[in-house]
Amino acid sequence: MAMENAPIVETHGLSKRFGSGFLAVDGVDMSVRRGEVYGFLGPNGAGKTTTLKMLVGLIGATSGTATVAGHAPGDPAGLAKIGCLIEGPGFYPYLSGRENLRVVADLASVSQRRVDEVLDLIEMTSRAGRKFGTYSTGMKMRIGVAAALLKDPELLILDEPTAGLDPQGMAEMRKLITDIGHGERTVLISSHLLGEVQATCDRVGVISNGKLVRESTVEDLLGDEGVFVRAEPSERANEVLTRMFGPAAVVHENGHFNLKTNPAQSLAINRQLMASGVAVSELRPVERSLEDVFFQLTGDKQGS
Repeated sequence: MAMENAPIVETHGLSKRFGSGFLAVDGVDMSVRRGEVYGFLGPNGAGKTTTLKMLVGLIGATSGTATVAGHAPGDPAGLAKIGCLIEGPGFYPYLSGRENLRVVADLASVSQRRVDEVLDLIEMTSRAGRKFGTYSTGMKMRIGVAAALLKDPELLILDEPTAGLDPQGMAEMRKLITDIGHGERTVLISSHLLGEVQATCDRVGVISNGKLVRESTVEDLLGDEGVFVRAEPSERANEVLTRMFGPAAVVHENGHFNLKTNPAQSLAINRQLMASGVAVSELRPVERSLEDVFFQLTGDKQGS
């Protein structure tokens, strides 16, 4: 496979056991494609941060393999292509946002001109002269993202980037992630917030108790849309609907029907049922929520 078509992150059986007991990450097979925004979704304590730390070489894997930006985790050649923010931003509180970024730029051998570029990108130029310790949580997180962007990385890894933010801050961070995820850059974000992943990500990997239980596009995860019908007599309604869509598309239970079909068919459904002497008392489109899918996969209703 040509390098430009290869996944930018790929793991096989990646596992991490702490000491002789707790298995934090259990055999994760993960593939992040170049140019996408990938959501690493799971409850708190599921193994997200531990996995991200292994990907950048902060901790070693107990078993399994990983390739990140074409190299083994922690390889300097790979790290040169990666920007990351794991477990929140940590900067000098008595230095300004701009001064902190200049320190990071020096350590990363990045031109100081890049500091102003990333400040503009995260819309913090006007507030960059204030001391970091005076910033709100959202502003601190923006500076953290700016630091991760200094190297203009091919891969940007953000660990819970909306943690601790108010609703406005969360919306602003989602917009920022969407903006910086355009083009050739790949963004890998971990989150326990369903709405965040649904709003920003192209594909998602769901992790629970250290195991990757599903990896797919958000659309495939949600599944097919459908139509809910309540009609009487139900036996006659079942005959009509089965004739229209086939038995595989009709689920009949407790006097109502779940149809695997486009909601645009609702008018035709109503006409056919009424023409056949069936009284329709309820007919509406049905879409599975990400929360429903998440609960089905992990058993965690709140995703936290």
